[in-house]
Amino acid sequence: MTTNTTPQTDAVKQAPRPTALLYAVIGGSLLTIVSAFLAWTWTDEFPGDLTYYGSPAPIQFLSLVAALLTAAHALSALGVKGLRWLTPTGARKPVWILSLGTLAGTWFTVLAIVWVLGGVVHLEPGAYVALVGSLIPALAAYKLPDDSHKAAPAKKLPSWAEIVIIAAAFAVGLFVITFGIDTDDKEPQLFVTYLIIVGFAAIALLKSGLFDRLGLLTANNRQVTLIGSAAAAIAFPFIQQSGDTYTLIAVNILIFATVALGLNVVVGLAGLLDLGYVAFLGVGAYAAALVSGSTASAFGFQLPFWAAVIVGALASLIFGVVIGAPTLRLRGDYLAIVTLGFGEIFRIAMGNLDGTSGPDITNGPNGIPNIPHLELFGWNFGESHNVGGIVLGAYANYYFLMLLVMALVILVFARAGNSRIGRAWVAIREDETAAEAMGINGFKVKLIAFALGATLAGLAGTVQAHVNSTVVPENYVFAGPVPPNSAFLLAAVILGGMGTIRGPILGAALLFLIPAKLAFLQDYQLLAFGIALILLMRFRPEGLIANKRAQLEFHDDTADQAPTDLATAKAGA
Repeated sequence: MTTNTTPQTDAVKQAPRPTALLYAVIGGSLLTIVSAFLAWTWTDEFPGDLTYYGSPAPIQFLSLVAALLTAAHALSALGVKGLRWLTPTGARKPVWILSLGTLAGTWFTVLAIVWVLGGVVHLEPGAYVALVGSLIPALAAYKLPDDSHKAAPAKKLPSWAEIVIIAAAFAVGLFVITFGIDTDDKEPQLFVTYLIIVGFAAIALLKSGLFDRLGLLTANNRQVTLIGSAAAAIAFPFIQQSGDTYTLIAVNILIFATVALGLNVVVGLAGLLDLGYVAFLGVGAYAAALVSGSTASAFGFQLPFWAAVIVGALASLIFGVVIGAPTLRLRGDYLAIVTLGFGEIFRIAMGNLDGTSGPDITNGPNGIPNIPHLELFGWNFGESHNVGGIVLGAYANYYFLMLLVMALVILVFARAGNSRIGRAWVAIREDETAAEAMGINGFKVKLIAFALGATLAGLAGTVQAHVNSTVVPENYVFAGPVPPNSAFLLAAVILGGMGTIRGPILGAALLFLIPAKLAFLQDYQLLAFGIALILLMRFRPEGLIANKRAQLEFHDDTADQAPTDLATAKAGA
């Protein structure tokens, strides 16, 4: 009797033992952890001061955390009791991705030291230990056999345990976000390393199946999840150590994300490509500025904030209907060109209403400055306030206000998306001709989407006008170095995931925070932006957080599985 062997069988027999490879991953990770407690350079001229022994600098702390995660997942692959839950869908992919993240973050830091200080002579032994320690896990994890499999059903946990897990997840998320926002602008290397480590860690946790498990827990405990989300968001200003510096970034992220959610109604639900959406933000901001008591206002009176909000939202609503009514009979690229033209017309018109080229309403290119701070129920938003012994700056007041605005926008988006009109939007997006054949009034449905999206943008614009205390036409362009603008708003929706709530919020946060932290790359911002979109379209076209419909559309593997099943059946026969 002869035994037939195939090259694939021989390769499996000759492959190194996974146990040895996993021990190599753990050993290299331990070296990286040890290196974090050593000096990586002898001079404090490198930002962050990596000259201390026994006290990791923040940038070394990132390598330490990445190495800990890598070692923990490797131990899970070895079957260590208490850690098996880390890899419900297999260990090879998360271990390899985490080891690559550790390698990329550590090597970037060491190379940055060499570049900034001018040579390898500035490196201390700790840097060499870090280089070797981060390289070993990456090489060993690459050789690990693929053990990907469908995750087994999770064990049923007590209600209190699920709540503890959700609370811990929110606490970790709040710490990670705060760490990134609080990085010193004078240490761009730290933020780049942070992006590398967090990016690879997020992909690894996604591949391991932990995010899916957490998603099931949050779905089963919706009230706890909402309370945890609100508590984490409210706690952010209270844990800031640098005053209002980074709270302002958070406020602008919330404004950007709120406007992106409004655009998501138009693009994500109704499928209408709007390239001039930022103009609706400008309409709301200008309307609020004109009636909020600015010394440069042509109207010369001041309405209470609630009235100014209504004025801004109604002004954007009217502009949305006026622009949408004659143009929404167009489709595709033609509609995109018309909306792009509207955005440019708005910016130019605001610059010409200066009393010379047109009526004196907006003060022309100089804009409307000196917009007074809000005051609600005796609470002045422009002053610091002591809450529970913690001093909150002026921007913390606007932060809490924007949380309320975003909560309102999320509620409107969720209710509208799940309503009859929301289903009509989706039908129009998928196939307008078929939807109209089924009795849907396409023009009416699209006009409602356009008007609702414009109203939500105007609502955010009223707050933006008071936060910035000035409104100028240059803030509302199609594309520019500083978001929000129409290009970045559209990118936030596509990057995060069209038709979802969390997607545009995440996309807006990334697209605002990264340029704010990496100002030295401003000249190459659009280049990096384009490369990122190309990579996203190639590897995750449905967005970072996609709905189930998009995932099925872009990752339908039924066609690929049929030949494999047929080949398996023949082999078995």
